[in-house]
This record gives sequence, structure tokens and C-alpha cells, in this order.
Amino acid sequence: MTTTAPAPAATREALGPTLIRLQNEGHDLVVVDADLGASTSARRFKNEFPERWFEFGAAEQDMFSAAAGLSTMGFTVFASTFAVFAEHAYDQIRMNIAQPNLNVKIVISHAGVTVGEDGASAQSIEDIALFSSLMNFRVIVPADVVEAAAAHELAAKTPGPFMIRTGRSRERVIYPDGVRLQLGKADMLREGTDVTIVAIGTMVTRALDAAETLANSGIQARVLNMASVRPLDEDALVAAARDTGAIVVAEEHIALTGLGAMCAQALATKLPVPMEFVAVPNRYGESGTSSELMEIMGLTPEHIVSAAQSAIARKR
Repeated sequence: MTTTAPAPAATREALGPTLIRLQNEGHDLVVVDADLGASTSARRFKNEFPERWFEFGAAEQDMFSAAAGLSTMGFTVFASTFAVFAEHAYDQIRMNIAQPNLNVKIVISHAGVTVGEDGASAQSIEDIALFSSLMNFRVIVPADVVEAAAAHELAAKTPGPFMIRTGRSRERVIYPDGVRLQLGKADMLREGTDVTIVAIGTMVTRALDAAETLANSGIQARVLNMASVRPLDEDALVAAARDTGAIVVAEEHIALTGLGAMCAQALATKLPVPMEFVAVPNRYGESGTSSELMEIMGLTPEHIVSAAQSAIARKR
């Protein structure tokens, strides 16, 4: 018997259906929106539970401040918008959510350069760094639509602030329905002894493709999905450094301050090994298709293969 692979889907598509399911299961949810619920898929929750939906229009600062207030009334609050617009409200998020450690779940959609033709002003490449610098926040970057649903469920069931990063582009589904996500735990998707590729979000499927290419040339690459960026699975990183002796970090985020920087800091104090970084270079984006921009920014399986070969060549 043959089975049909699931159709590619955008991670943003998980939000609305998951929130509806969680509310029907008895979670006391409230959802706030900044006029983008159709794009983030959150508006599907409004259709089922209009009394639990609050619309703020293009006023993200107001939305996040209201989310903080609603959480003090005992609700689990989900607040969604585009990643670049969440950056507009950084002070409100820091002062009103992070510092008092409130139960607000921020879902930022259309992150990274795969937002595509909307151009540089709409392409958030700094968001992981910004949210990871906030005390009390957990930062999750799911690899596919199934893991995104698991991230929303985990956030709803775990007290305190979360940031979940989702995307616009349709990506290959790699996880089966019902998969669970653990805070602070990487998922080893492929065994390997020569190099480890640590990836998040859109780069996970590309890391798997790169590992397949490397295997064809006799190089066995371990692939870690580090969906839990904060807390980071430092034990998995140290084990990878010990077992494979070289690390490549792949992310759709600026190289200077993202996952790669966090992994490098962790390993520098515990077990330094040669590292390479496949990430957005020190520049802003531009208008283009998702695939064009991933090529321009050096975020393809071929770039991961090259980085892995370079890291291996630097082994002692």
C-alpha cells in the first residue's frame, strides 16, 4: 500500500485551527489581533468564538498592552501579527509582558526573507535576537505546520510568555500528526558522525536535503531540529560537538545575533569545535520570490553542503 505525502503547508496555517481545538478542549483562551488575522489564520478562531476575539486594527502597541491586561484576569492570551510589526511594539512587550512574566503567547507570522515580494521593509531578520534577549520568554521556531501546531499547544499549556515564529511560504511537512514538542530539547532527525547541521524553521528541510547530498559523497551528517531556541538544548549541542567534531548552524535570520551566535556561545565555554553559519548575511532583503531570495541570501541546501565541507576540513 502506498501513502501520499502531505501537501506542503505554511507554518502560519496552524494557528487558527489549533486555537479552536484548544478552546474546545477546555482551555480558557482569548485572542487579540492587529488587523492581520486572515493572514496569520487567527481569524478562524473569531468565527467560532467571537466573544473571545478582540480586534485592535493597525495598533500593535495597544494590542500587546491589552494582551498583558487580559492575562492578569486569568486568561491565556494569544496575540498574533506579522514579525516586523511585533518589532514596532518591542517596548510594550518588554515592559508589559516580559518584565511581569505574564501569560501571553506572541505568534509572529511572515518572518524572514521568505515573505518574498513584499520587500525589505516586510522581512524580519532580527526577531529571534530581539525576543531571545527578553527575560522570561521562550522562543520557538517550528519546522513545519505540524510542529507549529505542537508549539501553539505547548505554549497554551505552559505558563508565561512565548514567542512562536511562523512563516508565509509553503514548506514540506516532515512530522506526523500529533507530534509533541519539548522545551529545551532538540530533535535528532538524522544520525551522523562526520558533521552536525543544527537548523530551525524553513532551514530544517533544507538541512535534510543537504545531509542527503553529503551522504552521496560519503559524509554522514547529523541533523538537529533546534525548534526550541530558548531554552536551548546545550546538552545536544555538546553531544554533537563530541560525536561529530564539526557544527553547521542554518537559520533564516541574520547571522550576527541569531541561533548561530547562541550555539557558538554555548560551545565556546563547553566544547569548542569548528563551526560554520548559513544565515542571512549582514544586509537587508529585497523584493523577489521566496526561492529567489533564499538563493540570494545563501540559504539553500547547496550552501549548507559547502558549509559542512568547510567545517569538516577544519577539524584537527
